[in-house]
Amino acid sequence: MVEKNFSDAAKKIDTYRDEIIKLQMELTAIPALSPVNGGKGEWEKARYIIAYLKKIGVDSIEECNAPDPRVPEGTRPNIIARIKGKNSSHTIWVMSHMDIVPPGELSEWKGDPYKVRVEGNKLIGRGVEDNQQGMVASLMAVKALRELGVTPEYDVGLAIVSDEETGSDYGIDYVIKNSSFFRKEDLIIVPDAGNEDGSMIEVAEKSILWTKYRTIGKQCHGSTPERGINAHKAAATLLLMIDSLYKKFPDKDPVFDPPISTFEPTKKENNVPNVNTIPGEDVFYTDFRILPKYKVDDVLAEVSKMIKEVEEGSKVKITTEYPQRADAAPPTPTDAPVVIALKKAIKDVYNVDGKPMGIGGGTVAALFRRGGFHAAVWSRLDESAHSYNEYCYIDNIAGDAKVFAHIFLQK
Repeated sequence: MVEKNFSDAAKKIDTYRDEIIKLQMELTAIPALSPVNGGKGEWEKARYIIAYLKKIGVDSIEECNAPDPRVPEGTRPNIIARIKGKNSSHTIWVMSHMDIVPPGELSEWKGDPYKVRVEGNKLIGRGVEDNQQGMVASLMAVKALRELGVTPEYDVGLAIVSDEETGSDYGIDYVIKNSSFFRKEDLIIVPDAGNEDGSMIEVAEKSILWTKYRTIGKQCHGSTPERGINAHKAAATLLLMIDSLYKKFPDKDPVFDPPISTFEPTKKENNVPNVNTIPGEDVFYTDFRILPKYKVDDVLAEVSKMIKEVEEGSKVKITTEYPQRADAAPPTPTDAPVVIALKKAIKDVYNVDGKPMGIGGGTVAALFRRGGFHAAVWSRLDESAHSYNEYCYIDNIAGDAKVFAHIFLQK
């Protein structure tokens, strides 16, 4: 019966091409920009989504809205929709987000970023992939089950939230901290990253540490360096010393690609405007992506030793700031039920073998993992998010909808 129900659901989803296009067009036409990015938030888009959820016949809709005086309605909406399953011992969740990033320089777009263009199998517009592909796919999966009159094996939940692009304080982080919707036995899927063949099941993330180093010396003329203290040279010494972290923290984890911790210098600020001046101040940045097995504080302790050595050797003062620090959340086990369910569905729908993997970037799945919930990030996409002429494939939306429907029907 499960196999027949899934076959019927897959066939039903195949008839939704026009519905997918229409839904993407109407969602894209409602820009949901954070006030940080000059927008009014997600309220209008949430009203549209709630109306659509009612149209396809979910069993319940709740909101867990976060107060935010910066937006006209004074609140950032977070939608929780459910359909009842045969068994309520756990819920299968798909979490997507409503907010988008700004389009950037409009001249780089081939058309209006808020008007979806259809080019064969491709939909182009701001937000169509990030994160409307995952959102629309989850809606199509639920729509198919409802139209067929098929009850899922377990309860199904759609969490459609705000503020993913600017920190999640008013989005899923707020929901986790201010509700009891999620349970430890639930399966949680976040369709907000993936790869082209759909094989990547993201289960772990590295710690992220961005550091700003300000080196203070003494400015002087380039012809008399003995009268100053060259902040640039001292900073360069520290920068080269930091490379030794690769040897101090050398372990590998094959779940990740690359399988090592990385310690890279990145941004460099201007110091002096002319060549014949010894700079008295110098600023550079590093971006560390650290395997979960290592503690960020242990890495910082090693850097502190290097800073002290440079300060004493070069007679400079070095201060540090941390524009971003996100310690790695506990990884989702590679044999967690959500991973096993995804593997089965991906194999049946796409005929590829799902592989649990770790990434160097950060996703909202980390917020679930820190709360003790097993979450997996999965989708089949090209990763055009945040780019000019952002796009997604209609076939991927339909395929991902089939994966979700498959999981909803698994015993």
